[in-house]
Amino acid sequence: MERRRRLASLAAVAGIAGLTLLILASGPAQAKREAPQPKIKNVIVMISDGMGYNQLAAGDYYQYGGLGTQTYERFPVRRAMSTFSYYGAYDPLQAWGAFSYVNHAPTDSAAAATAMSTGAKTYDAGIGVDVNGAPLLHAAQKAESLGKATGVVTTVEWSHATPAGFVAHNVSRNDYAGIAREMVERSATDVIMGAGNPWFDDSGSPLATAKGYSYVGGQATWDALAAGTAGADADADGVADPWTLVETKAEFEALAEAGEAPDRVCGTAQAYTTLQQARGGDGMAAPYAVPLNAGVPSLSTMTQGALNVLDEDRDGFLLMVEGGAVDWASHANQPGRTVEEQVDFNKAVDTAIAWVNQNSNWGETLIVVTGDHETGYLWGPGTGADAAGMGQWMPVVNNGAGTQPGMQFNSGTHTNSLIPLFAKGAGARLLRASADGVDPVRGDYLDNTDIAKVIIASLR
Repeated sequence: MERRRRLASLAAVAGIAGLTLLILASGPAQAKREAPQPKIKNVIVMISDGMGYNQLAAGDYYQYGGLGTQTYERFPVRRAMSTFSYYGAYDPLQAWGAFSYVNHAPTDSAAAATAMSTGAKTYDAGIGVDVNGAPLLHAAQKAESLGKATGVVTTVEWSHATPAGFVAHNVSRNDYAGIAREMVERSATDVIMGAGNPWFDDSGSPLATAKGYSYVGGQATWDALAAGTAGADADADGVADPWTLVETKAEFEALAEAGEAPDRVCGTAQAYTTLQQARGGDGMAAPYAVPLNAGVPSLSTMTQGALNVLDEDRDGFLLMVEGGAVDWASHANQPGRTVEEQVDFNKAVDTAIAWVNQNSNWGETLIVVTGDHETGYLWGPGTGADAAGMGQWMPVVNNGAGTQPGMQFNSGTHTNSLIPLFAKGAGARLLRASADGVDPVRGDYLDNTDIAKVIIASLR
């Protein structure tokens, strides 16, 4: 079903439109706009939360036994990307000199998502707001003003920092209930998917008493979702646009099958905080040694289901897909689960690529694959600092396909290390041209704000 143009969402942030235009008109982007702009109909931004070069390498080694083996690693645009937040920085020479440099004031996922969604740096914990707490224009809101459908998908709670950072406006990422209510009741979003189900634990087991409703907006919002009555007037036609709640694995799989889909879907899988990473068992075990939760969908299934909903809109769509628990596993320094989560993300990217090849074309659709920051300062065994604090970085060890690579975490938190970015399709060349920094190891790099700047300027 073709949706009407959505003006309500854009009107809500009309007061900051001038700020957004100022952001787009400043710096290197100004020169880029002088050239003819591509027409981007569809945008798929795929974010492996916590993925640096070595999380990617670990997934490559486990899946295929070699580097550069993902289809997206052969995209025509391959660049590094800086991720620091408003109060941070990245100096290439210091990053490859002092071992601890990248540990200083790293971004969080809220600031990183806001940068990729709005084109503006903000403070850690800020969701869709600037450093003064004022709302910013999301790329999704620009898409909605053009009549496009929008959605967010994640493997963690759907009100968590990254999906929230592409939809909501809140001074604190920790206001999960408030963020969830905005996403459900006041946004024009058409697809929301992830974990956060209050009636299941992290191993996917049902609970006799709800664990907590904050991730889904409070009990009243959850009850309204279950009753099919939640949802505002997303298309500004004076009629409410209710959500269809999807919970079971079978329901997600049915949604992923070709055919007519509901207009709006809130997919809340039957797990509390993550689909897989936080499940029980030995968290330090090798990949898949602990059986996966059987009652939840994969990220690939959710991605296909989201695409089946969004591609009903003939004006196009903007979709953000997050492998959210690469970050969580790296925080916990879990090699096996880091690999599991990265592999799950890789398969979801393959699903998105297949959708473009089968249902669209690269002249109208842009896919961007990246992370939001690196987590865990992951390198190979033997990495560390010498007596003078200078770094020695050893590669992740390839132990062959199907075997856990040799890995060493050097932190339990985020870093400001450069991360990889890959892009293909309409507008991808503008991302290549945005790379105006040079790193002695990673080569040319762009900034995370360039993603939104290119998308907002090029959507038609």
